[in-house]
Amino acid sequence: METMLAAVLHDFNDLRLEEVPMPVPRDPGDAVVKIKACGICQTDYKAVRGIRRNVTFPTIVGHEASGVVAAIGSAVKYFKEGDEVIVQPSGYCGCCRNCRTGNTHHCESAFVIGGDRPGKEVRDGCLAEYTVVPSHCCLCHKPQSFSFDAAALTQPLAGAWKGVIHTSQMQVGEDVVIIGVGGIGILCLMVAHAAGAGRLIAIDSSGQARGTALKLGATHALDPTEPNIRGRVYEIMPDGPDLIVEAAGPIEAVRTMIDLRRRGTRWNIFGITTHETFALDGGQEHFLEARMDSSFGTSAEAMEQAIRLMERNLVDPEPIISHRLPLSQIHDAMDIMGTPNRNKVVIHP
Repeated sequence: METMLAAVLHDFNDLRLEEVPMPVPRDPGDAVVKIKACGICQTDYKAVRGIRRNVTFPTIVGHEASGVVAAIGSAVKYFKEGDEVIVQPSGYCGCCRNCRTGNTHHCESAFVIGGDRPGKEVRDGCLAEYTVVPSHCCLCHKPQSFSFDAAALTQPLAGAWKGVIHTSQMQVGEDVVIIGVGGIGILCLMVAHAAGAGRLIAIDSSGQARGTALKLGATHALDPTEPNIRGRVYEIMPDGPDLIVEAAGPIEAVRTMIDLRRRGTRWNIFGITTHETFALDGGQEHFLEARMDSSFGTSAEAMEQAIRLMERNLVDPEPIISHRLPLSQIHDAMDIMGTPNRNKVVIHP
């Protein structure tokens, strides 16, 4: 039996590098992908450290990946061995009511490759030398102009596009606040910048993250721990923000977002993935007419839009990669994920 190296999560804080059986197509439409690059998402880190508890063991995490088709099932039509591809981890059936109306990310039979899930099924992911995916919904052709590292960030860029543009409908010239400019937050900021945001404020406790945000399109960068953060935002945006995106994760970031709103502000709960609560004043909400959105994962449309942004040089995600490590150093990579002075960590299996 052929084997491969994979990072297998057996329990919270029990991530092991192991030789496991090489995946093979389990259905005629499946493709086996040799992984060239895989980004580590905050949701992966949360699963490893036990911050996110909706995990079934054992599992291989990792869902931000690019690679080369190594084998195909008998029914695969649009890919062949040797094709350079991008993994689209949000799987869907294509036949249910939600899929037929274009909402593939709401598929009634949804599954995910190596990530957090809206549905019931999580399949082994991409922090491994190989993975197997259904070719009809979980693969995109990688343009030759993309590096494998940049291509691996297509999925989080797609999530950023879906949240900022598709869901919250950002318009040219609007004033936007992004709370948390780590991996996904900086991509939200880059999308907002490319889409023509007016004033664009990055809020993050990391000085390095704020500096990166200023280099990549933010007009201002603020530390959330400084006194009267609302006052500082309103000095920059006297009429208040049109759109606020929470991409940080901690519940405190959501509370900051609530405090920053004015009448008519749209606000998107994007980064928090754990089950925590926050309070709203019903009367205030009535008169504010602020619109709450949320965004999770990607869709087929979002993946194509992200590829389009990269092909046309409107967004280049590669500069946000702060660390590149081999799969053999996966434990070091997870330690780095827990530090403030990092951005995107990419693994090379």
